[in-house]
Amino acid sequence: MRLMLLGCPGVGKGTQARFITEKYHIPMISTGDMLRAATLAGTPLGKQAKEYMDQGFLVPDDVIIGLVRERVAQADCQNGFLLDGFPRTIPQAEALAANNINLDHIIEIDVPQDEIIKRLSGRRIHPGSGRVYHLVYHPPKKDEKDDITGEPLVQRLDDTEEVILKRLRVYHEQTAALVDYYQQKANETIHQGPFYSRINGLGTEEEVKEKIFAALENTAIS
Repeated sequence: MRLMLLGCPGVGKGTQARFITEKYHIPMISTGDMLRAATLAGTPLGKQAKEYMDQGFLVPDDVIIGLVRERVAQADCQNGFLLDGFPRTIPQAEALAANNINLDHIIEIDVPQDEIIKRLSGRRIHPGSGRVYHLVYHPPKKDEKDDITGEPLVQRLDDTEEVILKRLRVYHEQTAALVDYYQQKANETIHQGPFYSRINGLGTEEEVKEKIFAALENTAIS
């Protein structure tokens, strides 16, 4: 099963990706992880990518596509994979298809913006240990204090409402167009894939997980 998760920051993609990869025994393919592995291994594409990164440039799409092509050819992808963070744009999605890296199912997790802001802005961190709290969903025993040490919790810069709104704006400007792109693909190839499912991301992690599993199993491609 070759899958992709779509959705704004804060909808729970990371949590649900873990559930999916564990259930279907497929690897999650992160472009960041691939870049690090390829540069460490010193592969030809890794060397190309390192040259761009060392100069502070974005790695071009053709290099990223080459890395994805190499990665999905590895043995652990025999039963499928889950793409994480790629593609982000329609040209990248088109390049995937042009390289015969086809997807079976795209899952979009949909959560209202006000809920996303509440989820992300309520997060607090204990700097010394990395323990994570949430003022609404997982509050500390004492207000803004770590349960173990009693030390003050902090809010990360990227969890402030100003930064969250900027991240959401970037998503809608750059990545949200993939929703229309893949929905159109799904409508053109009904019963053949790629399938497209929009999942209501409100509810507990378990409830969202069950919705995703139901969508995948109803349209499973062997």
